[in-house]
Amino acid sequence: MEPITQFSQLDLSKTYTYADYLTWKFDEFVELIKGKVLRPMAGLSRRHQALSINILRQVLPMVQGKSCQVYHAPFDVRLASGGANGNQQIQTVVQPDICVICDRSKLDDWGCLGAPDWIIEIVSPGNTARDTKTKFDLYEESGVREYWIVYPGQKTITAYVLEGEQYKLMGEYIEPGALPVTTLPGLALEWADIFAED
Repeated sequence: MEPITQFSQLDLSKTYTYADYLTWKFDEFVELIKGKVLRPMAGLSRRHQALSINILRQVLPMVQGKSCQVYHAPFDVRLASGGANGNQQIQTVVQPDICVICDRSKLDDWGCLGAPDWIIEIVSPGNTARDTKTKFDLYEESGVREYWIVYPGQKTITAYVLEGEQYKLMGEYIEPGALPVTTLPGLALEWADIFAED
């Protein structure tokens, strides 16, 4: 079988596994949702990168000295258990913009196996449905305890917390002030620092 070196070689009607994903040799970052390939993410804009860095600057000191670890894309999060056949059974792998994992047993050399505690996605033009519906439903179903969606154009952040099996809106932040982090009690991000101009 010839190696997959371009996204165009994939059959988008087919169901793939993480074992397949690991054999692909192309530059684009793709995600698998229940075996289906999501098209490559658009190249990250300068603004997207700036927001990601602004958030990381605030999150990194929060996890210092705690059991939690913070990672940013590209970083494979496999939302399934490997089971006996390992990577051949895993059909969902995503690349969150930022994620915090407090259970270090979920971390391995390939990334995270299981739901992170907190995921932050920064919406890119044309990808709104991916973050607000596809990933929202996936993260809710997978048990991600806290999910934030950042809207760069509106300078808005919506934060959701898992209560039982469903997300509850914790807050919608549209102006300067503190954004409390449920998974890291007593800590908060500053809206003004996230959207600070470079």
